[in-house]
Amino acid sequence: MSVRVEPLQGVAFLAFPDMQNLLESELTGRFGYDMHAVKRYGDLLYAPDWKTAAEKDAQYPYWARTVMLEPKLMHFDSIGEAAANLKAVQRSWAPYQYQLFRRASLIQDKLPYVNLKIRTFPVEIPHSPIGLYTLIDEHTMLFSAATTSAVPAGLLQFVEDHENPPSRAYLKIQESLTMARHYFGVALPKEGSRCFEAGACPGGWTWVLRELGADVVAVDRAPLAPSLMEDSHVTFMTHDAFTLKPEDLGDFDWVFSDVICYPERLLEWVRMWLSSGRTRNMICTIKMQGAIDWNLVAEFAAIPSSRVLHLHYNKHELTWIHCEEPGL
Repeated sequence: MSVRVEPLQGVAFLAFPDMQNLLESELTGRFGYDMHAVKRYGDLLYAPDWKTAAEKDAQYPYWARTVMLEPKLMHFDSIGEAAANLKAVQRSWAPYQYQLFRRASLIQDKLPYVNLKIRTFPVEIPHSPIGLYTLIDEHTMLFSAATTSAVPAGLLQFVEDHENPPSRAYLKIQESLTMARHYFGVALPKEGSRCFEAGACPGGWTWVLRELGADVVAVDRAPLAPSLMEDSHVTFMTHDAFTLKPEDLGDFDWVFSDVICYPERLLEWVRMWLSSGRTRNMICTIKMQGAIDWNLVAEFAAIPSSRVLHLHYNKHELTWIHCEEPGL
């Protein structure tokens, strides 16, 4: 049997690990999509009747780490045939596998090198396109050259530091800063940068900012980890950060919030900072309180120069990124 490629209708959504239920809930609740025709391949949901928008800013689910925009089936005899056909389409490919792991690994070994390793922060994501494929049986592959993520298989993971950060929340700011640089071309905070963090305790985000060299004004009702409280480049304020006025705090290169609060209150606070003109860059976690209000999430997404994402290191929450700083 020679290689046979079969174009498919619709798209395929790859859920974040352990987030397939949230992806399905978003498809039905946010998009009103009827799931009856969906075919499941592990965490990959193929939606044959999904109508793909032609516009550049087409909306896709936040809980999909990447989307196969032009899915096709490849029927092949050998590993070499499968790899050769992928290389003939484009250079860079990443696998998603829920079965046949060894066979997929052998195919990947025959493709041009793509860094599939866990990264060390800070890292810069290439902008070159990367395709996605998965084996649905030994001789059939679902693949798409066009996807919505430049990260291999849409999953950005970092080497973890289990000793120094005060909390695992530090991984969220590492991921969100990486995505801010990727989407907006902004420089990371550095020596001389002035950062404001709301709800900073115990200090995971402040720790990352200090590792980058920035000065931090950290606000919370409870103190940070002792090493940060003793840091001369950290100014700690015991206060409700949301009641502080930007005019009383000064200008900041970056403003951050990982505060547990209702999204409505966060949106009001974000608008206060933006209208003040006291910062050009913000990253905030949108904490979900029960059922997700998609209209409210859309208000965050509609703010100019901003983007809403679900991060690998988020849980039942989204991250809003706003950047106006000139490109690098």
